[in-house]
Amino acid sequence: MADKKIGTFICTGCEIGSSVDVAALQKLATSEKAAHCATHACLCSAEGVATVKQAIADQQLTTVVLAACSPRAMQEVFQFPGSELVRANLREGVAWTQVAGEEDTQHLAEDYLRMGMEQARRTGLPAPYLEGEFEKRILVVGGGVAGLTAALEAARAGYDVTLLEKSAELGGFARRLHRSVPSKAPYRESEATGIDELVAQVKDQKRIELRLEAEVEKIEGGPCKFEVTLKDGKALKAGAIILAAGFTPYDAGKLGHLGHGRLKDVVTSVELEALAREGKLVRPSDGKPVESVLFVQCAGSRDKDHLPYCSSICCQTSLKQAAYLRAQNPKAQAYVLYKDMRTPGQAEELYREAQRQGTVFIRGELKELAQPNGKISASVHDLLLAEDVTLEDLDLVVLAVGQRPATLMEGENVEPLQGDAVQKPAILKLNYRQGPELPNLRYGYPDSHFICFPYETRRTGIFAAGTVRRAMGMAEAKRDAQGAALKAIQAVEMISRGEAVHPRAGDQTYPEFFMQRCTQCKRCTEECPFGAINEDAKANPLPNPTRCRRCGVCMGACPERIISFKNYSVDMIGSMIKAIHVPDEFEEKPRILGFVCENDAYPVLDRLAQAKEKLSPFVRFVPLRCMGSMNLVWVADALSKGIDGLLFFGCHHGDDYQCHFIKGSELCATRLSKVQETLDRLVLESARVRFEQISMNDVEKVPAIISEFMETLEGLGPNPYKGF
Repeated sequence: MADKKIGTFICTGCEIGSSVDVAALQKLATSEKAAHCATHACLCSAEGVATVKQAIADQQLTTVVLAACSPRAMQEVFQFPGSELVRANLREGVAWTQVAGEEDTQHLAEDYLRMGMEQARRTGLPAPYLEGEFEKRILVVGGGVAGLTAALEAARAGYDVTLLEKSAELGGFARRLHRSVPSKAPYRESEATGIDELVAQVKDQKRIELRLEAEVEKIEGGPCKFEVTLKDGKALKAGAIILAAGFTPYDAGKLGHLGHGRLKDVVTSVELEALAREGKLVRPSDGKPVESVLFVQCAGSRDKDHLPYCSSICCQTSLKQAAYLRAQNPKAQAYVLYKDMRTPGQAEELYREAQRQGTVFIRGELKELAQPNGKISASVHDLLLAEDVTLEDLDLVVLAVGQRPATLMEGENVEPLQGDAVQKPAILKLNYRQGPELPNLRYGYPDSHFICFPYETRRTGIFAAGTVRRAMGMAEAKRDAQGAALKAIQAVEMISRGEAVHPRAGDQTYPEFFMQRCTQCKRCTEECPFGAINEDAKANPLPNPTRCRRCGVCMGACPERIISFKNYSVDMIGSMIKAIHVPDEFEEKPRILGFVCENDAYPVLDRLAQAKEKLSPFVRFVPLRCMGSMNLVWVADALSKGIDGLLFFGCHHGDDYQCHFIKGSELCATRLSKVQETLDRLVLESARVRFEQISMNDVEKVPAIISEFMETLEGLGPNPYKGF
C-alpha cells in the first residue's frame, strides 16, 4: 500500500454537482491521501476519459477512484489498463436518490468516497492464472443428435473435437425412429429424421476425432486442463466437455396398470416406431394388420409415482404415429386419450391435421383394459362428457412413454433426486471432491438453471445439451447443442486467457490461500458451489483455479479468513465498513449498512435511482460478488463500529433458485441465522440484522423494506456500542 498513488476523479455531471458540495469532497479526498484529485463535468465523455488517462501518465498513478455513476454503468468506457480502478457511486447512490443540498446527502457522498478510498488502498491488479499448458479441444460425450450437432458446430468454428459414443454406431435414439415430427413448414406431416446425413457430415469433418464403443473411466483437472482416461486405457486432454448422453424411454414395465407386459397388443410409442421401421404396423399377438389404435398420452408422465414432469414431445409423437396408421390404411381409426394436448408453436398444425384426418381425441383417463377375444376393450372416463365410455375392437394400444435422462442409473426413481442429490457414477466419473457426476437440479437432470445457467452446469467448463439437459424433441436438441457448443468455445477462450466465465465473465482474479493459518476445517471445499476446491488426505484445500467462477463463497466460508482475491478480500470490505462516519447517539442520525448482491439486488437499487425514488440517506450499500462471500467478521466490524442495523439483500433460493452462484444467498441466510442467535445471547437485538430475498423485479419492494427496517431501528434505539 505504501507504493500506491491514488488519483481521485469526481464527476459533477448527471446532477452530482448540484446535489453535493464537490469542493468539500475534493478536500476530503486530499485528506485521505489522494495523490491527485480533479473534477470534470462529464467523466464518461471522450474528453473526461482522456483527462483521467493523462493524469495517470503525468502523475504515475497506480490506482484510480472514479466518484461518478454506478459501477454497473459505463464499464466499457472506463478502461484504464495497468491501473487499478475503484468506483464510488455518487450518481445512483446519492444524487438520484437523495434530496439535493441536504446535510445527510453530503454525509452519504462523503462516506461513499471514504469507502472508495479504503477500497483503493487494498485493491490490487488482477494476475490471471496462466500456469502450464491450456488445451482448447472440446470433448463431446454422446453420439446422438445433440452430440453430433455440438461436435459439428464446434469443428466448423475451428476447434478440434473428440466425440465419444458408447455404442458401435452414431445416431443415438434417432436411429430407432421411423420418421420425426415436422420441423419446417407447413408443419403438417412427419419428415425424414436426417440422421444419416448428419452422421455423414460428422464423419467428413477432419477436425472431429470419432471414438466408438468408448466410455469414460475418469476425468481429472478442470477447464482447459481436463485429463480424460477412457475405459480402454487411452487418455486425452480437453478444454471443455459437452455432455450429450441423451435419454432412455421410461420403463413401461412399471406401468402394469396400463396393460404393458400383461396384454401382448399393448406397446409403447418406442415399440411402435420399431414396427413402422420394419414397414408394416401389425399386431404383436398374431401379426395381423392394425386397423384401430388407442394412443394413451402421459403414460407414466405427469405422475408423482413415475415421471412428475411433461416430456414435451409425447403428444406430437402420437400425432405423428397416427399418421403412420392412416398412411397404411386410410380407413383405419385412431383414438388419442389425453390429459392435455401439448403442441406448442407450429406443432399446432400437426394437431389440426390429425383432426382433419379424423383422429378422435378424448380427454379423460384410462380405467381398464381387457382382451377377451383377441381384440382389446378399453374402459375410459371421458372428462368432457363426464361419463364412462368403452372403446371396442381395438387392435393396438400405444403408451406414449416419457423421457428419462441418461444421467440416472437404471432402476433409480426420479422423485428422490430432488434438490442436490447426486446420482451414482454413470457417465463422466469426475475426480471432484464434491462427487463424480454433475449435480442435479431436479428429476435427475443435470443442474442447468433456466434463468442463469442455460447449458452451464455447476461444473465449470462442462455443459449439458439435448435430452440429457431436459426433455425435448430433435429440432430443439439441435438448437440446444448449438448453444452448448458456443458456451464451450467461450469457456476455452476465456479460461485460456485467465478469465472467468459467466456470470463474472472476464474477471481475471482467483482465490489465493494463506495456508499457514489453515485449520483444515473443510468449509471452503464443502461450500464451493462449483467443485473448484479438492482436498488432500490431510484435508488441506487444493484449489483448481480454472474451475473457479470467482464468487467468493470460499472467502465467506473461511473462519480464519485466509482466502482472498487481488481486488476483493475480507480486509477490504472490513476497512470500507470502518471508514463509515458514525455520528454519536445524541445526533439521532442512525447508520445502516446494506450488503447487496451485485447480480440482482444492486441492479434493483440502480433502477430505483433511475426512477428518482428517494431512499433513506442513512443507509450505505456495499455490493458483494455473491452473498455467499459474506464473512461473519463484517457483522462484528459493523456492530463494533456503532452501525445501528444491517440489511442483507440476497437472491431467491430454494429449488427454483435465482442465485447466479447457486447457493450463495442460501449460505448467507444460514450464516446470519447463527449470528442472530449469538446477538440474542449477548442481549443485542437480533432484529438489527435482517436478510431479504430480492429478485430483479422487486423494485417496489425494496423501498418498503428499507422504510420498515428504519422504523424497527427507531423502536430499538441506537446501537449500545455506539461511541466505543
